[in-house]
Amino acid sequence: MDAIWQTLAELNIWSVLVRILLAALFGGCIGGERGRHGRAAGLRTHILVCLGATMTTMIGMYSACVLGYNGDPLRVGAQVVSGIGFLGAGTIMVRSRAQVTGLTTAAGLWATACIGLALGVGFYAAAFVGFAVVMITITLLMRIERVARSKEDGAYYVELMDVHQMKEVYEEILPQITELDVVPARSGIANHVGMEFVVADPHQRQPLLEQLQQREDVVIALPVRQ
Repeated sequence: MDAIWQTLAELNIWSVLVRILLAALFGGCIGGERGRHGRAAGLRTHILVCLGATMTTMIGMYSACVLGYNGDPLRVGAQVVSGIGFLGAGTIMVRSRAQVTGLTTAAGLWATACIGLALGVGFYAAAFVGFAVVMITITLLMRIERVARSKEDGAYYVELMDVHQMKEVYEEILPQITELDVVPARSGIANHVGMEFVVADPHQRQPLLEQLQQREDVVIALPVRQ
């Protein structure tokens, strides 16, 4: 076992293969979860980010340790931490009334890049622990947050037949909501799209729900219960 870890700690064909495969696996798991929630940065984006960060770090190590170039071997990889901000900014949207969405996905991209850096340098323990914590944060903690939010703020789920109807409903309810997420349709019917939103004003919740339930283009409208 010690010989295996020693081999993986060094920069060789086997360690390179393991690091790249783990980068694809970790990035894919994180991106797959984001993709299931309809986020722009999904499976492929997270895989490429984690893979790119891993390879960037290995390139720096190869240049210094194998080719003998002078300088900090992590200097190239360090640029990933700041450079990933541009990609993360592309997932953040500012909606009307100063509502900001996409921050979790942007933070997830940054964390995925850091996991890739850890894999690239051969710090497997940090990569595995970091991956586990990221997955817990974006899955389990998100569910807990939604349950608490549904009880305190009035969270609702609406399912519509297509994205065009979703746009019409969104524009109609916009003055009354504080948050909105586009989610997969719970019915599983093709082309259907779901929305989860929060109505902060308790006096507006029931009237808005009844209004949506009376619309012909609304398939389902009900409070969020998870």
